[in-house]
Amino acid sequence: MIATLTIHLHLPTCASLKEKRGRIKPLISRLHREFNVSVAEMDLQDKWQEAVIGCAMINSDGVTLRQSLQSVAKWVEANWADGQIIDEKIEIIA
Repeated sequence: MIATLTIHLHLPTCASLKEKRGRIKPLISRLHREFNVSVAEMDLQDKWQEAVIGCAMINSDGVTLRQSLQSVAKWVEANWADGQIIDEKIEIIA
């Protein structure tokens, strides 16, 4: 099974794409290191104050996948101070 987590972020204080990258890149690196997930910026690369990042995991158990990605989303909510989460979505593909 494959599971994905898509997080739509709002970065209200960013004034350039360079500043946005400087805030998103450490988040992506931290999620990869802490949760062992594949992470990438997926959409809105040309917007200064918004970003969409995606996380993916593979496992044979859908419940484990959902719980793991929920932990990632909760961590971002609790620990990422550079912006706000607009939306998050978990999908599991069997």
